[in-house]
Amino acid sequence: MIRLTRKVFTDLSIWMIGLGLIIGIVFPFFVAWMGIPREYVLKPWFFVACISAGVIVGALNVSLARTVVGSRLKLLGDRMQYVTKNLKGIKEGNDISCTPEQCQISVDSEDELGHSANAFNSLVETLFESIETENSLNIFNQMLGSQLGLRDLTEKALQQLLLHTGSAAGAVLIESEGTVNVSISQGIRNVDTLLESDHVKSVLRNEKRIQIKLPDDVRVEGVLTDFRPNEVILEPVLYKEVMLGLIILATAKSFSNDDLTRLNLFRQGLALAMHNAMLFDRLERLAALDSLTGIYNRRFGMTRLHEEFGRSLRSNSPVGVIMMDLDHFKTVNDTYGHLAGDRVLIKFAKIARSVLRDGDILIRYGGEVFLAILPGASRNDVINISERLRRKVEESEVADNDDVIRITTSIGGVSYPENDVANETELIDLIDKSLYKAKESGRNCVVMSPMN
Repeated sequence: MIRLTRKVFTDLSIWMIGLGLIIGIVFPFFVAWMGIPREYVLKPWFFVACISAGVIVGALNVSLARTVVGSRLKLLGDRMQYVTKNLKGIKEGNDISCTPEQCQISVDSEDELGHSANAFNSLVETLFESIETENSLNIFNQMLGSQLGLRDLTEKALQQLLLHTGSAAGAVLIESEGTVNVSISQGIRNVDTLLESDHVKSVLRNEKRIQIKLPDDVRVEGVLTDFRPNEVILEPVLYKEVMLGLIILATAKSFSNDDLTRLNLFRQGLALAMHNAMLFDRLERLAALDSLTGIYNRRFGMTRLHEEFGRSLRSNSPVGVIMMDLDHFKTVNDTYGHLAGDRVLIKFAKIARSVLRDGDILIRYGGEVFLAILPGASRNDVINISERLRRKVEESEVADNDDVIRITTSIGGVSYPENDVANETELIDLIDKSLYKAKESGRNCVVMSPMN
């Protein structure tokens, strides 16, 4: 249509009324041609009547077009403005308030208007699904960024993965130093069998996603009830082509393309976060360990002593502490050299670890002095452990070329609550005095702090 003005319905009005005017002028001649006597139809009053009728019909057509078509176009425009307002609000950090009832248009025709409404609805649905995915990804990444511990990180990540992929069960496996462990799982029965799965081994070996139908002899336990999964995904987690672990998700339905898209996006963020958490874990361990012996250093050890003593006070449970000093260690260094002295310290640390119980904490307190925290140990436990350690050290030897270095140790012991102290500082003071008495008593012996 040739545009006459900048308004479509004004143009339509002009053309429709103009067409009615032309029809009104032509109609009397048409009627005469059809055989009606000319003296009846080619009269001014008949021309006026025909022209008026044409103009009225044209005006009615315009009114109907405004009512039928214009109302739908106005609704489409209003919804577009509403969507635009929501998008601007999202940029300013506001929440989305665009439900299908608020933003989409009902499709009540199968013509061009119906096609336009369908296209608009599809556009709105795709747009807000993209925004929802982006928001979910931002929340997921913010959550990952706030977690430095690997266990907490994988737990939070699995919760988000289950939520945003519609999965009812899942697990995150971690690969470290050639071994694979289940870091966290939810809704999976017999988690240990995951490590024996051929599918898991295939993903770890080929570093490729596997989507499978679950075999009949495998069941997955949901949050409330058992269910038969329809599909399971095993997704490798790679950081710069290095395998960090894998994600396992199970659903009672099928994974949609949107689910897979979100999984891809979440996996990338998880890979970076897992890498950072593993790096942080290694740095934390290095910061806590003595570089020579591989046991806890004094700074970290004193923190653990504070924690264990506080736990003992709160739970009214015993705790023992022993302090060990290698006898005549300076002579070993002067005679055999510092490298031999280092080997003696390493040997002593290995012996001490072999004697101490699971859960006991061994610390290099400084130089040739070591400290061991014995949670739950009574006074008799402290004495027995100290004597076993003293004897085992006395029986040991360290080779230095053709020479054999023999060592002994003096040990001071203290136990709480047999030794009533207010804090770990007083505990260290008592044990230090006991160690001094052991050295004064000829070394290679155990002296316990007197009970008070």
